[in-house]
Amino acid sequence: MANSKKKLGLVIVESPAKAKKIAGFLGSDYDVRASMGHVRDLPEKAADIPEELKSEAWTRLGVNVSKGFEPLYIISPEKKKTVKELKDLLKNAEELIVATDEDREGESIGWHLVDTLKPTVPVKRMTFSEITKKAILDALKSTRQIDMNLVEAQETRRILDRLYGYTLSPLLWTKIRRGLSAGRVQSVAVRILVQRELERLAFRSGTYWDLKADLLNQGGQSFSAQLSTVGGTRVATGKDFDESTGQIQAGANVLLLSEQAARDLQSRLRSGDWQISSIEHRQQTRKPPAPFTTSTLQQESNRKLNMSARETMQTAQRLYEDGYITYMRTDSVTLSQEAVDASRNRIENNYGAQFLSPSPRQYTNKTKNAQEAHEAIRPAGDEMKTADQHGLSGREARLYDMIWKRTIATQMAEAQLRFDTVTILAGDAEFKATGRKVEFPGYFRAYVEGSDDPEAALEDQDSVLPDLKEGEKVRCKEIEALGHETKPPARYTEATLVRKLEAEGIGRPSTYASIISTVQDRGYVRKANNQLIPTFTALAVTRLLETYFPNLVDGQFTAQMEQSLDDISNGETQRLPYLEKFYSGEAGLNQQVELQKESIDPREACTIKLDGLTASVRVGRYGPYLESQRDGETVNASLPDDVSPADLNDAMAEKLIDLKKQGPLSLGMHPEEGKPIFLMSGPFGPYLQLGEVVEDGPKPKRVSIPKTTDPSDVDFDMAMKLLELPRRLGHHPDDAKVVNAGIGRFGPYVQHAGRYKSLTKDDDVLTIGLDRAVELFKDFKGRAAATPLKELGVHPEDEKPVAIFEGRYGAYVKWGKVNATIPKDTDPQTVTLAQAMELLAERAGKSPKKGGAKKAAAKKAAPKKAAKKKAAKKKAPPEE
Repeated sequence: MANSKKKLGLVIVESPAKAKKIAGFLGSDYDVRASMGHVRDLPEKAADIPEELKSEAWTRLGVNVSKGFEPLYIISPEKKKTVKELKDLLKNAEELIVATDEDREGESIGWHLVDTLKPTVPVKRMTFSEITKKAILDALKSTRQIDMNLVEAQETRRILDRLYGYTLSPLLWTKIRRGLSAGRVQSVAVRILVQRELERLAFRSGTYWDLKADLLNQGGQSFSAQLSTVGGTRVATGKDFDESTGQIQAGANVLLLSEQAARDLQSRLRSGDWQISSIEHRQQTRKPPAPFTTSTLQQESNRKLNMSARETMQTAQRLYEDGYITYMRTDSVTLSQEAVDASRNRIENNYGAQFLSPSPRQYTNKTKNAQEAHEAIRPAGDEMKTADQHGLSGREARLYDMIWKRTIATQMAEAQLRFDTVTILAGDAEFKATGRKVEFPGYFRAYVEGSDDPEAALEDQDSVLPDLKEGEKVRCKEIEALGHETKPPARYTEATLVRKLEAEGIGRPSTYASIISTVQDRGYVRKANNQLIPTFTALAVTRLLETYFPNLVDGQFTAQMEQSLDDISNGETQRLPYLEKFYSGEAGLNQQVELQKESIDPREACTIKLDGLTASVRVGRYGPYLESQRDGETVNASLPDDVSPADLNDAMAEKLIDLKKQGPLSLGMHPEEGKPIFLMSGPFGPYLQLGEVVEDGPKPKRVSIPKTTDPSDVDFDMAMKLLELPRRLGHHPDDAKVVNAGIGRFGPYVQHAGRYKSLTKDDDVLTIGLDRAVELFKDFKGRAAATPLKELGVHPEDEKPVAIFEGRYGAYVKWGKVNATIPKDTDPQTVTLAQAMELLAERAGKSPKKGGAKKAAAKKAAPKKAAKKKAAKKKAPPEE
């Protein structure tokens, strides 16, 4: 059979979704295929190393440091099929067009493709910042060569991260605990969180009092005012206290009111005369914020949409690949003329000409690396369609809407605000009343930037004072004495950590999502109420690195490393001298680690002494625990996972140690089960256990003791009630489905139709009723059942759906009761039904074509050989 006509070109992108979209624009003259990310990389495990090189010591690193830091690249087994398919397609193409993402990572993926495929046809590099027909066709007309400066910078970054991780991580394994890891950016990010936690630990609260007055003007309109001075001296507020002592800062000329002094002043002023002494008006204009970059998108999405950095980037990736937004990995705040024109047209049509800025507005940033300064993140195309017009829903709609509004706002008029400050005299005291009036909303009509302070008022909301005049007598309706305590510095959220990392020049915004996920996966950080809380393991690792390798966790040193990598990408610095300085020689990383190996005492490295805590905290193989001396003997007690370092105190430690020292305390025999009820303490805190643990027997029933309950207050009757949990409260009035109350790992909850809602501190899981539970569900902000990220189709065995979901530990494939984790280096959106079936079959330990869903679900444990093989994979430490 004669060969078919050759294709004009083979276009290679990273993902199938991107390939499908671009293929629709280019037509049948081109083959558009996905590489599924990198086709080759440094070896992850010993099994990846070629047989002929396994005897070489340097292959443990995957980098030959004695031969110009030459990397060992291997094609992973799962990518060999992809490479073969691409090579076959290339035989029928007149040219190879590399169309990977327009950043260092994309440039590197493209170079690896060319170096692996070894094409004999011309090679072109095609770049674009949005996946629209016009953008793709324009990009095809203006191709270039692969930028080797970008490739070299990315390769240097990869080698640097490998050397850092694979050299330091084994040291942590031997000195603290196996399975830990160190990373160039990861370790600095953890240190930032640890430093804030130690600041909270050292914080000492201060107490102060002030007065709040509810006043009425001559027209009977009410407003409130706050005490500001007494006898000409300013009244102390929280900012006047020393955080380390809880006392007023030395030299501060302020009046610290005690409770008694505040109440005396309250009584004295209540019946006195009140008069307005002055009124000040201040005009202010607010300019709209710059369009989104990778960093600001992650921050704002966390504040406004409560999405993690990882969720934000995954959602943005889908929007980009579907052609809805421009490329989402960018440091630039520049908008194209097309975007400016489209925004201004949309503003005039939607809001009116008065809301347009007088002239087109452009933004500039301080990004030095111009080669990576792409356009800002904005809606793709030249129409600025809304989320509704695109038919978007769910996360995609919310994130797109936020991007749309922020982009539109950049071309809108400035907001005009008026701030009023009124001073009221009452005897020798002065009160201040403040108001705000939005005189012209401008860009507020479209967008208001979020705040990291949850108590901050929105800028677009009025807080207007009534009409007041200087010299006007006002009447005191009520005056209240208020006590306050200073608060410790707030823990970082994902938004504030991203902002901190970017401000310090640590890492790249495109990597922040993976860094934040990694530090949680490694057990260095847990997330609670949007706060990033470092664990005791993080404290131990950070202290070791600070003590023995201070440069490696120093923010300025790490930022300088980042700048050096940028200089390499710009062709201003050579990679080899830089890598030699970092790793080799007397001051290099390798020599530092070798010198310190013998100096580090493992017991000391695993022991943490906290200020104000009598007992020591030790980081053990199974988690952190307290160690204390009692009556001449050492007593160890597990620390619950949810205890934060800054919140641990002597009283809490003593209770945990007492519980452990007394051992399982029998509260009595269960009248129906005939088994003892024990009060015990474990890694998740105090709990009740019904019966004893019997080898090869069923696991005894256990239930946690609520954190609001002192374990010493738990008697037999309360234990019986707790063991009856979860208890049925009744049927929900809306759908007649059962409502239950119980206690889980994350505390007391109510449950209905797959929805779980945590109880408040004022609710009691033992007494809460149906009405209160229904009320709690009215404020439910979660989702009743997980919504799939992607539906793949049905399984051929039983016609049950196969879909991809986002779980607590990452994306996974679900079929019936079988769940299979998707590898972290794989974009969930690129997984096909065939790949999903392979993952499910591997999870069940059988061939994809054999066995059924029930049999797969019943298969609880993998064979011993498989478990052994899996353990072997962990020999090589990860690098970040």
